[in-house]
Amino acid sequence: MPEAGAQRWLVTGASRGIGLAIANAALHGGGRVALLSRGGADLTEGHDGRAIALKGDVTRPAEMQAAADTLAERWGGIDVLVNNAGLHRGGLVDRIDLDDFASVLSTNVSGPLNTVRACLPHFPDSGGAIVNIGAVVGMRGFAGDVAYGTSKAALSGMTKVLAIELARRAICVNLVLPGFVSTEMTAELSAKARERIVEDIPLRREGSPEEIAQVVWWVAQSRYMTGSIVATDGGLMARL
Repeated sequence: MPEAGAQRWLVTGASRGIGLAIANAALHGGGRVALLSRGGADLTEGHDGRAIALKGDVTRPAEMQAAADTLAERWGGIDVLVNNAGLHRGGLVDRIDLDDFASVLSTNVSGPLNTVRACLPHFPDSGGAIVNIGAVVGMRGFAGDVAYGTSKAALSGMTKVLAIELARRAICVNLVLPGFVSTEMTAELSAKARERIVEDIPLRREGSPEEIAQVVWWVAQSRYMTGSIVATDGGLMARL
């Protein structure tokens, strides 16, 4: 895989939050980044042509194939894929709408699979990196998160299988596990709910998208780590 400054990145769900922060981190490291989202990301100015915005829905394989082909045609290949696009729909097990449950799994599980399948032909012979973005809720239970927790647990399993399958191609596949991070998704929670969550975090604060992005960037550079889960959660997982 090329040195960090020459890497070609594809980041899904890159229009805001953690995805946008990851794209910024890759650009700061000198890489070239394709920011993929359903509406198109706004980060194409001031980077000397090193950032391009692509539109696409990860649940649609044809759109992922088109995005990967476009990136490969423009830059000659893909070195780092970050599966960040995600969907959250809350609800207790006896109340959640089954269509919502199916939509979460389609985005958070089938979406990464679609993107990996589209990108694989464009990874170089020297290998590369796939970084999946999980969630603490995929490892420990939180009431009302049956859909999201199920999907992120499945993504953890997928990460381990892909790590084994793609090792022969020198493609390292790892899972970064954010805890409670300040994003538009978490902003929907009430002040009381946020306070309750923060009280359970050993570091006693929320994380920032930039803190997650720093870890993702580092994981993407590692050449002897694959199939690993890298918790970046203020200590939440340590409390199990």
